[in-house]
Amino acid sequence: MYEQTFKNIDNILRKDAGCSSELDYIEQTSWILFLKYLHDFEQKKSEEAKYAGKEYKPIIDPEFKWSKWAMPKVKTGGKMKIDHNKALTGSDLTLFVNEKLFPYLKKFKNKYEKSITIEYKIGEIFGELKNRLQSGYNLREVINLVDELEFILHEDKHELSHLYESKIKNMGNAARNGGEYYTPRPLITTIVKVVAPSIGDKIYDGACGSAGFLCEAYNYLRPKAKTVKALETLQNKSFCGKEKKSLAYVIGTMNMILHGIETPNILHTNTLAESLFVYRG
Repeated sequence: MYEQTFKNIDNILRKDAGCSSELDYIEQTSWILFLKYLHDFEQKKSEEAKYAGKEYKPIIDPEFKWSKWAMPKVKTGGKMKIDHNKALTGSDLTLFVNEKLFPYLKKFKNKYEKSITIEYKIGEIFGELKNRLQSGYNLREVINLVDELEFILHEDKHELSHLYESKIKNMGNAARNGGEYYTPRPLITTIVKVVAPSIGDKIYDGACGSAGFLCEAYNYLRPKAKTVKALETLQNKSFCGKEKKSLAYVIGTMNMILHGIETPNILHTNTLAESLFVYRG
């Protein structure tokens, strides 16, 4: 369902002067995808809190919400459609993203100290990346396409994770010229099956890259989680990794999110310079 959307996004990125390779395509797709995911994540948490009779405190301030700057909508003909009178585009959009949005999101890293929270991940991601799209009109087109993607249903996440893996594969082919290597998914799957981890095990990857091993281990264990406690263990106490390179760190974080782990426990650091025991027990 979403395959054509991903192809259309790549086609827009190819014609932008700020993007010149597969590495740029996945980097730019990743930060926009992450903000749409964050929008859906907050909506879900707000609805869950309302259902439970509780109050939900939003992570993102109103000015910087996806529904405010990226996709303001108005009801037209019985359907919610983009409000072109309020939606930023062109130089107004790039100016807002570069000078307001990214600096605001970057501050989350200093505001929140716990590395396993979604708030800290926001600060890490936007402290490492930058908007490379030089045309605000191209950026507007990409945002419009990304808004069509949904992160609520498991089926949608499954398809998005598959498509994202395809982009990682293309990135791996491009990065190989620079001495990087991304392990093929069939090999990862085989290794995980041979190791045969169990729920409750700590699964650690000291140079996790795009988090392929961690994601495949999650896929292997998810069907075995039959209780709420087992699911909580998978989400919060099973997977951890470290990654030195900025882009790989961001991609690994996004990859784990798409596979169903809401707050990936990946640290952006050199595994040879840090103690393994910094991870939670």
